[in-house]
Amino acid sequence: MIESPKAQFLNRQTQPHMATLILMVSISALAMNIFLPSLPRMADEFGTSAAILGLSVSVYLAVSALVQLFSGPLSDMQGRRQVTLWSIALFTAVSIAITFCQSTESFLILRAIQSVIASVFVISRAIVRDTTDTASSGSRIAYIMMGMALVPMFGPALGGVIDAYFGWRANFWILSLLGVALWLNCFFDLGETAPTADVKFRAHFALYPDLLRSKRFWGYCFTSALGSGAFFAYLGGAPFVGSEIFRLSPEALGLFFGAPAAGYFLGNFFSGRFSSQIGLDAMIFWGLALNLFGLTASLAVFYNGMGSAISFFGLMTFVGFGNGLSIPNATAGMLAIRPDLAGAASGLGSAIMIAGGAALSALAGAVLTPTSGATPLLWLMWSSVAAGVICMIYVKKRHRSIQTS
Repeated sequence: MIESPKAQFLNRQTQPHMATLILMVSISALAMNIFLPSLPRMADEFGTSAAILGLSVSVYLAVSALVQLFSGPLSDMQGRRQVTLWSIALFTAVSIAITFCQSTESFLILRAIQSVIASVFVISRAIVRDTTDTASSGSRIAYIMMGMALVPMFGPALGGVIDAYFGWRANFWILSLLGVALWLNCFFDLGETAPTADVKFRAHFALYPDLLRSKRFWGYCFTSALGSGAFFAYLGGAPFVGSEIFRLSPEALGLFFGAPAAGYFLGNFFSGRFSSQIGLDAMIFWGLALNLFGLTASLAVFYNGMGSAISFFGLMTFVGFGNGLSIPNATAGMLAIRPDLAGAASGLGSAIMIAGGAALSALAGAVLTPTSGATPLLWLMWSSVAAGVICMIYVKKRHRSIQTS
């Protein structure tokens, strides 16, 4: 961790302001879901199915995993600032290009390139590790994620309204303008924080074995990936459930779709407030437990013949709340293993989470049919979280064995 003056907004001689870090992760999240309520209308315009266009989520997540895998180490070597500014510039250019798409193929290709914005998600968390001690990093990451949670809460609703009045392309014009604003903000506020910036490629990667040999690092990675897997499966399946099973309009789907984000906002608030006192591992367990509770309750409602759009989306708030408790603390845990490799740890952890999310998102689309109801999606989400609980049990046992040895 480097010592730097207290943050002053738009002064890159001090550490980056919290508002800048929140904006960095927020635009990355907005790009993922603002257009989802528009998928049925986009499918009609491109002459394809909503299921095929729904692959844009999986494609975005899959390429995001690769972007995050390399952007973290790259920011360790070349600096957080340089990688951030180039990533935002490319994202903005591609967002403009998407507004001119005339085919499914061009849209999917450009969406893949647009995922370069995922690098700023990795870098924002690495910056926290650069400028904050281990005890406080979980809380600070939670506050950043709490700010980000507002975006998916309102993003689909905003996207549905914009689509209704101006068409789906207007959503990508909005992303373009936000990209310009974010670039200017980072140019003036984001100074360099990486402690190993300008380290040679070979020397940097010589540090990796200690990180990769850590069983606790892998435990935290997979706990985060599997716990959040429920949300990614939701991203891939909920638009179909809402539009094809519950017959919701794009505007209504946009409003319902943000339900998990409301819970995520509250979960991150609790993490920011109590992680330092309760501890990382305990917060992760509570988060996974609440996640499972919401999914189990939803399954019970559907098997009793009382499932509805309100019950399905409403109980997803528990999934969001649980992730708000578990993800920031699991992230802080993995970054604490080797603070001098925070970018690499953040990138690898995010890549695993997003790669698993892309697979679950695609699988969610495959298991749902107009006659299946929502239960296949709920079981897929439940199984992912249950596997996350198993990983966390391993982390706890490993931690105890280290303390007693």
